[in-house]
Amino acid sequence: MRKVILNLAVSLDGFIEGPNGEFDWCLNDQDYGMAEFFFDTNTVFIGRKSYELVAGMEDEYFPGIDKVCVFSDTITEATNAKVEIITRQSFDERVKQILADDESGQVWLFGGANLLTTFLEKRLVTDMLLSVHPVILGGGKPLFQQLQKKVNLLLTGTQAYDSGLVQLRYTLRPEFDYSMLDATFTSPELNGF
Repeated sequence: MRKVILNLAVSLDGFIEGPNGEFDWCLNDQDYGMAEFFFDTNTVFIGRKSYELVAGMEDEYFPGIDKVCVFSDTITEATNAKVEIITRQSFDERVKQILADDESGQVWLFGGANLLTTFLEKRLVTDMLLSVHPVILGGGKPLFQQLQKKVNLLLTGTQAYDSGLVQLRYTLRPEFDYSMLDATFTSPELNGF
């Protein structure tokens, strides 16, 4: 199963866009590990709103990426050969197929917030690499929104840069499926308890 890694910039107060949708607060003075990240990545999962910001510039924004999967019910056709449109109706089947392709590299979950919510609720996110920028925006679009339940995480790494940016790497804490337990304990060996 391929890894799905959320990798994006976030302000210290948890916003991925400023109050007017701006990204001018994102530091771009150095690589921040992106070259290494791109080396192992060949697929991008991206929501419609985020895609509309980079449409026509896929090669510039996603160098070396073979496939850009746009999750949308309103975009009907791709304008670039490496773009595939995935609708809500085909989501489960198509994502399962893409993630089952063990011959390919990891998948970059680029955004946006609504797509992240869906992937978290379906527990399809493997890792989250959050680049926390040294800025407080005071408003904008929050990274996490409309989650229906708590998501427990394990911190697996940190990287601080001289610019003040700190990268935090998390993985989803495994959940135990209690429905697999047989509460009746019908085993003859246990009847003596």
